[in-house]
Amino acid sequence: MISYKQASQILKKSSILIKDETINSKDAVNRIASSNINSPTQYPSANNAAFDGFAIRSKDTRGLNKNNPKKFKIIGCIVPGNKPLAKKINPFETVEIMTGGVLPEPFDTIIPVEQIKFDPNKRDKKYIIINQNIKKYLHVRFKGSDYKKNDLIIKKGTIIQPNHILALETLGIQKVKVKKKPNILFFSTGNEISNNKIIPEWKIRNSNSKYINALDKNFLFNFKNGGILKDHHEKNFTNHIKKMLKSNIDIIITSGAVSAGKFDFIPNAIKKFSLSNYFSHVSIRPGKPILFAKIKGSSKIIFGLPGNPISSAACFRFFVQPFLMQILGVLKERPLKTILKREFRKKKSITRFVKSRLTSTKDGRLELEVLQKQESFRIRSFIHSNIWAIFPSGKSIFKKGDIIDCYTPHLSNNTII
Repeated sequence: MISYKQASQILKKSSILIKDETINSKDAVNRIASSNINSPTQYPSANNAAFDGFAIRSKDTRGLNKNNPKKFKIIGCIVPGNKPLAKKINPFETVEIMTGGVLPEPFDTIIPVEQIKFDPNKRDKKYIIINQNIKKYLHVRFKGSDYKKNDLIIKKGTIIQPNHILALETLGIQKVKVKKKPNILFFSTGNEISNNKIIPEWKIRNSNSKYINALDKNFLFNFKNGGILKDHHEKNFTNHIKKMLKSNIDIIITSGAVSAGKFDFIPNAIKKFSLSNYFSHVSIRPGKPILFAKIKGSSKIIFGLPGNPISSAACFRFFVQPFLMQILGVLKERPLKTILKREFRKKKSITRFVKSRLTSTKDGRLELEVLQKQESFRIRSFIHSNIWAIFPSGKSIFKKGDIIDCYTPHLSNNTII
């Protein structure tokens, strides 16, 4: 049996090639940028108004004060979306300008409308009266102040989110290059597994398939359900692997039949093929029977997950998901650092993936509560958890106040990378 660290190293050495494709920017949510995306232009594209007000030349206000005011003639109005003002500007002239309106030269500063005194009055606005020195560049949004041409917008390996779409569309980027989604073929195994809504007590509902299928709605792969392999279907599974070698399927995932029982046929079927990398049974809990194989001379991968629902979920999160992130070039995920609320004990040689609850104290510290009933068949504690805590091998006692690495239950929009 190997350690979790050793298993992770084997996964890193078993990367497969996932090609790129170009898609519409508006369709790029939850896709992986396969190269840096840079701004093709400056933004804002021109100096413009940050407030509704009146644009003036600051130098025209030199020497003005309450005892020496000056009238500025209103010569027009600038509205966003209209062509910039194209007329000669004389000293002591002003234009009304709306927020976002392009500020034409030689105007260089804006007085908010709330600070304006009109002449003769508000109903008959012919002049504004200024009785102080006005600084240059007040309330001006400068050209290129947000993005200059070729500035980095999205870094290679970033999971594109709706806020990225806003930036791409604002900057006129209609197409982006992303990684193709890996194709996953999933099989449940066992005579006891059923897709029926109503089942007898000796059957088990096919929940693992539904769980992983649900993940592809906000994750990085295409899911195909291969159905249920019965206890005598070793030959069928072997044939599926042969078909995979000639298909667009990148990864086969099975659930169940990976341990050492009489009907656990997955390892035997896989070992019929020439393998470049392989492991079976890892010193973890839950999920010890986890299996991984890369077929030699191909870019085809097989994961064998345990059958118990929490074991399957944990192994997907800490084996399959990191592998997917690796082959897609996703920026490395960073754990949340949390403070252990109560002492936790485990076997020293085992890495534990623990269903936990993350809360924050009044002073903003993140505290980790290990939930009761950690057995791999228990789904109630999984429902009440909001974080996976990792207690690594090499240590058996974790004291109150220790810093523990935690990961979200699945890769999501708020996952730290």
